[in-house]
Amino acid sequence: MAYFIGVMSGTSMDGVDAILADITEQSTAPVAATHIAYPPALLKTLHQLCDAGADELNLMGQADRMVAMTFADAVNQLLLEQHLSPADIMAIGSHGQTIRHYPDGPPSAPDGPGFTLQIGDPHTIAALTGIDVVADFRRKDIAFSGQGAPLVPAFHAAQFASEGRHRAIVNIGGFANITVLHGTDRNLIRGFDTGPGNVLMDAWCLKHRNQPFDESGNWAGQGETNKPLLDALLADPYFSQTGPKSTGREYFNLKWLNAHLAALPPIKPVDVQATILALTATTIADAIKNLASIQECYVCGGGAYNQTLMNHLADQLPDVKVAATSSLKLTPQWVEGVAFAWLAWAYLHQVPGNVPSVTGAERAVVLGSFIPAG
Repeated sequence: MAYFIGVMSGTSMDGVDAILADITEQSTAPVAATHIAYPPALLKTLHQLCDAGADELNLMGQADRMVAMTFADAVNQLLLEQHLSPADIMAIGSHGQTIRHYPDGPPSAPDGPGFTLQIGDPHTIAALTGIDVVADFRRKDIAFSGQGAPLVPAFHAAQFASEGRHRAIVNIGGFANITVLHGTDRNLIRGFDTGPGNVLMDAWCLKHRNQPFDESGNWAGQGETNKPLLDALLADPYFSQTGPKSTGREYFNLKWLNAHLAALPPIKPVDVQATILALTATTIADAIKNLASIQECYVCGGGAYNQTLMNHLADQLPDVKVAATSSLKLTPQWVEGVAFAWLAWAYLHQVPGNVPSVTGAERAVVLGSFIPAG
């Protein structure tokens, strides 16, 4: 056995997943998982840090430590639940929490260098768990002129590629990204962020129903898609760009949605929810339709549990098998955490973790920085 732990909090910011996986060169086997929600005060700070504001440096510095403490709590809870000690774990792969993602430069300085920023101090994680940490995966790809995202396609290829099968692996977290696998040929891997996943649906649901997400898409299922609004949203230039491309909360957020709503007659909140669900489904489906001969679409992330969204995807892709990654023996909510455990393994074995055809990087590189526990 070679145990690694992946710790992950995505753009949905719904808390921290810690996934235990047994990883060798031949296979990656998920073993167990645990989840810890962010404390409300920290979650509020993280949302603040996604936009420009006052006292940012002090807020970020403290949040950097607090996120790391939450990550360490998740790891230690997982060890306790599985009756393991730090000595049983080869390394932790920590994604950190993304608070800014401007690979092409921020709007205020588009001619300057791009960057991505994940917080969650790996030194604190190592100190509080007693386990070596591999972290800061995205900046190496950006240093080689890539987008720094998506980073899961290399793992998707290792885990889900199958000879003779043309598959799309779609991760629907806060944002949605797609990996296209043509059999086991790594030279043909493609991928990019398709656009919003759950981010707009969650924010709208919280605003109008005081619930953090629309369970199973039930509320959206009660509404009707507003075609003028959907057409206006789909006209955003991001959706017509070809990959490599990536995006985040800096671009797609309630301000973006409200700007479109302000230009239209009033729309019932439930119909807005139905429409932004349709936006997620349509942009994913359009990406798949634009790719030749996709036979199967497997969905992971929280979106896999939104049955209304899954039904919309299936309706728009009648010739494609649409299912959750549980059909491939990997729980949808575990996929990204296992991916970052795998990236820690890849770092220790000097295996490149990026896919240049996906991120646009100049070449494949080993990702991450190593922080020893001692």
